[in-house]
Amino acid sequence: MPPARRIRGIALIEVLIALLIFMLGVLGLVGLQATMTRAQTDSKSRADAAYLATELIGRMWGDLTNMASYSGSGCASQTRCKEWQDKVSQTLPRGTGAVTVASGTGDVQVTVGWTMPNGDTRQYVTSTTISKSAN
Repeated sequence: MPPARRIRGIALIEVLIALLIFMLGVLGLVGLQATMTRAQTDSKSRADAAYLATELIGRMWGDLTNMASYSGSGCASQTRCKEWQDKVSQTLPRGTGAVTVASGTGDVQVTVGWTMPNGDTRQYVTSTTISKSAN
């Protein structure tokens, strides 16, 4: 009779080891899911920042006569620019937007910044030239 008890005990140990391996796999999948969620949030924020910067450049193309008034981070006097900055702050976590317009050359640099939930700051910068003669 004693050998049968040993066999049953070994089977129980095998089951416990299998459960341990299974649980480690589940924990690994949970960690992977958390990492993927963070990466997806970061990716969405980057895509939103690129879209918002491109949107402002499009607005500037449509408003060539007031292009210099878009420059700076305040732009409170320019309604279209202020609307854009409000959209940046609503779309991105702690989002900010700034525009630099080089007088005379039409060179425009749009900077969109935001802070991720973990505290990391991110920035998207794009540049273009908006020429009045090309329109």
